[in-house]
Amino acid sequence: MNKLYIVIPAYNEQDNIVDVVNDWYPVIEARSEDSRLVIIDDGSKDDTYKVLCGLAKDRPKMIALTKPNGGHGATVLYGYNYALEHNADYVFQTDSDGQTLASEFGKFWKRRNKYDMVIGHRKGRQDGFSRKVVTKTLKLVCWLSFGVKLTDANTPFRLMKAEGLKENLKYVPKDFNLSNVILSVIYAKRKQAVRYLPITFRPRQGGVNSINLKRIFKIGKQALKDFRTINKQIKDIDKQ
Repeated sequence: MNKLYIVIPAYNEQDNIVDVVNDWYPVIEARSEDSRLVIIDDGSKDDTYKVLCGLAKDRPKMIALTKPNGGHGATVLYGYNYALEHNADYVFQTDSDGQTLASEFGKFWKRRNKYDMVIGHRKGRQDGFSRKVVTKTLKLVCWLSFGVKLTDANTPFRLMKAEGLKENLKYVPKDFNLSNVILSVIYAKRKQAVRYLPITFRPRQGGVNSINLKRIFKIGKQALKDFRTINKQIKDIDKQ
């Protein structure tokens, strides 16, 4: 019962993706025979998917997928559902920009049986002031909207038991932009066992960030509306 699926969304990451695969594939090699590294190309305009297909040729435990562009949140959900459909026991998600370290996965894996989710806490993050503001704002919005306090709501470094993830995904709207944020909220609302561990969070290792402040503001504005709707749907969670 240690079948691990690592899910990584990728958009226009041809400059990073080789290093990311080289970092994370050994993690999968060290797991059970049916574990997989799943990288989903989100309709990139560059050669990301072409590079992924080339990398997968001599990596039997790697799966390269592609889909029409739908944004980070939708692509993460696509990956989660793919992992669950293939009977993963554990699902881990990180990003393809090289900001996280595969070497820090081990301490998460050691705690996999004790918690429903083990999630990274980006302490001393190195990716700029604006991103830190976004994180703090998200924490405030989650508290105001749902009454839960989260250490780091949107960290792309999370290990989840498949059974709990499958149940919690029922509350997440299809293709939701802030899927990891709302999942963090749901785990907290359901009072599930969650452990935050500090992780290194480096600057982007190559390529161009597709998220800018204008887009962040647009996503945030829409999220406030969506959060109100979702809160009505999960209002009974407090009674569980």
